[in-house]
Amino acid sequence: MERLQKILAQAGIASRRKCEELILAGAVEVNGEKVTTLGVKADPAADEITVNGRPIRSEKKIYLMLNKPRGVITSAKDPQGRKVVADFLPGIRERVYPVGRLDYDTEGLLILTNDGEFANLLTHPSHHVPKTYYATVKGVPHGSLLDQLKKGVMLEDGMTAPAEVEYQDIDEENNTSTIRITIYEGRNRQVRRMFDAIKHPVIKLRRVKFGELGLRTLARGQFRHLTPVEVKELRDQARKTHKVHKK
Repeated sequence: MERLQKILAQAGIASRRKCEELILAGAVEVNGEKVTTLGVKADPAADEITVNGRPIRSEKKIYLMLNKPRGVITSAKDPQGRKVVADFLPGIRERVYPVGRLDYDTEGLLILTNDGEFANLLTHPSHHVPKTYYATVKGVPHGSLLDQLKKGVMLEDGMTAPAEVEYQDIDEENNTSTIRITIYEGRNRQVRRMFDAIKHPVIKLRRVKFGELGLRTLARGQFRHLTPVEVKELRDQARKTHKVHKK
């Protein structure tokens, strides 16, 4: 017997947190009875579990990395008809969803999977998996401003955790600079808001690493399957950072 949200996540329905929302919304039934509270347990081998009237089934777990282009929505579909990440996954029949998000104007490394437990492990706030970006910003931030980012800056939703920050390039002609920044949180539009806080807004943002997984030579708009070793390394890093920050 396992918690219902865990069973749904393992079946590739969605991340565990999203599955909890489905349960609370009354979209899940076990043996014909609607479940609307968390904590209910079931046996996926013996119980009939449905989501919006459709029985769940176990899917083969897949793990993908996409180099998301700018101007693409990180969701399954968009009411406004804009391009979504699924448009860049030809041949993938499984319903996958992104691990975390990259906003519309941000490009770079995006992990997608149908493994809800894996997604939850990498995105849970307690696990602090590092994410590295190249941010091209207006002007050239003074070293003391970068020190603020390293120590943490106050945003409307609280102080950010310390970040790793270093100059990558300075374009004097266009009065811009490119900063490499690694953060250990996953707040909405966090990197952009951090640079807004020091008065050097982001012009272009690209994620280049998620944990130890890097884009390398993957072309913009292309995807590939993660290797079993890469999946294991991501799992191990999430568990390791969780233990380190728990001490």
